Amino acid sequence: MIWYLQDLYKFFFHLVQCSYTFTSPRELQVKMTARTSLNLIGLAWSCLSFLSCAHCGLSDNHVHSSFIYRRLRNHERREIQREILSILGLPHRPRPFSPGKQASSAPLFMLDLYNAMAVEEEESLHQGAGKSFSAKAQGHSKKSYYNAQHAGYSRVTPPYRAAPLLGHSPSLRTAHDTNFLNDADMVMSFVNLVEKDKDFSQQRRHFKEFRFDLTQIPDGEAVTAAEFRIYKDRSHARYENITLKVTIYQVIKEYQNKDAETFLLDSKNIQASDGGWLVFDITATSNHWVMNPQQNLGLQLCVETLDGRSINIKAAGIIGRNGPQSKQPFLVAFFKASGVLLRSVRAAGGKKKNQNRNKSNNRQDSSKPTKTGDYNTSEQKQACKKHELYVSFRDLGWQDWIIAPEGYAAFYCDGECSFPLNAHMNATNHAIVQTLVHLMFPDNVPKPCCAPTKLNAISVLYFDDSSNVILKKYRNMVVRSCGCH
Repeated sequence: MIWYLQDLYKFFFHLVQCSYTFTSPRELQVKMTARTSLNLIGLAWSCLSFLSCAHCGLSDNHVHSSFIYRRLRNHERREIQREILSILGLPHRPRPFSPGKQASSAPLFMLDLYNAMAVEEEESLHQGAGKSFSAKAQGHSKKSYYNAQHAGYSRVTPPYRAAPLLGHSPSLRTAHDTNFLNDADMVMSFVNLVEKDKDFSQQRRHFKEFRFDLTQIPDGEAVTAAEFRIYKDRSHARYENITLKVTIYQVIKEYQNKDAETFLLDSKNIQASDGGWLVFDITATSNHWVMNPQQNLGLQLCVETLDGRSINIKAAGIIGRNGPQSKQPFLVAFFKASGVLLRSVRAAGGKKKNQNRNKSNNRQDSSKPTKTGDYNTSEQKQACKKHELYVSFRDLGWQDWIIAPEGYAAFYCDGECSFPLNAHMNATNHAIVQTLVHLMFPDNVPKPCCAPTKLNAISVLYFDDSSNVILKKYRNMVVRSCGCH
């Protein structure tokens, strides 16, 4: 029945085309009748096509498993590495310092962010919220979230897990942190660069200094939030029952023979017996440092009693440079792209080659005679659908700088977009029209192409050259469904 309607459709389509040369009223009437018949036949055709594929599911749930795994050749690996680095916006492969035997606090915190975000986004996806990040889309499930053993880390229970403290938990358990991540494209942690305590005056003898290098931030990224995090254990027994005031200052100007000029940023009153992570908001200061790197002179911290008496920060329980790696102070900043970043010019050349290759393929396809019988044979070919494709960062030799994930399921679209375009092909109106015109003019108009209709993003957690840890979202990296375009 469908093929009969196709032949009838072609007849009336040809009649409508020829009617543009008619001039008499009688010929005009024939033209109108042909157009009406064309519309009715097209409607019947569409209905039959839809009914013929009523058993077909959505392409999201039908993945064709035809991908054959093989080892990459060296030149293939290098080319893929260059392309993926370009997509990730990295000029070269980062080479961080080798991690120690024990994980440091910043990577642990970022790993916790990564896992918490994956859980939240997967739940949102199942609830139909339509958010872009999901653990499922990244090729791993809740059972395979990454732990501190990755990248050579020994198993360390993050001290902030059980922190009974005031302030924010490093995991996504508050609306405050969730809002930061929802608004951010990238999260970056910075380690303290101070290796030797500075000599302060007698008045500031208990002050401690912290410095962070914010010059490695990619172009086009603006700070939306920034926090300084420092860990506090229980204070010395002699301070057990008192309230302490922890204050953080921005260094404005330094002098050679006197203490630096500082600006009060934030302070917190805490019980000496409390322990956990203290979090200070330094968003404005971080923005200032990004815009004016030469004015980044660091932070200073002091601990006082409520009557203004300065006390030793070690006795107060503040963990400094000589403390456990898992409790080291660090800065974390959330960024959002302020503009559209373009890929390198080199990558555009590959696009041109692909376009030329597609044109030659189209010419080859269109050079073949197109008959009604050709579409019978196309039914035996694979229709447009989603196919498996897994990108392994480990196989690319990047396990030393990419913390998570080890790889992701990217998928790809492939298959025929031939008449009739069934419901599961997710064809656009333009693709339907193009298919009909291709029936009439196969030498001039190609078939529609099988391409992604929905794409998801992934998040990647990695080290940069300075061993800072970066959590970045990359959009349009995972094919969710395919269709004819």
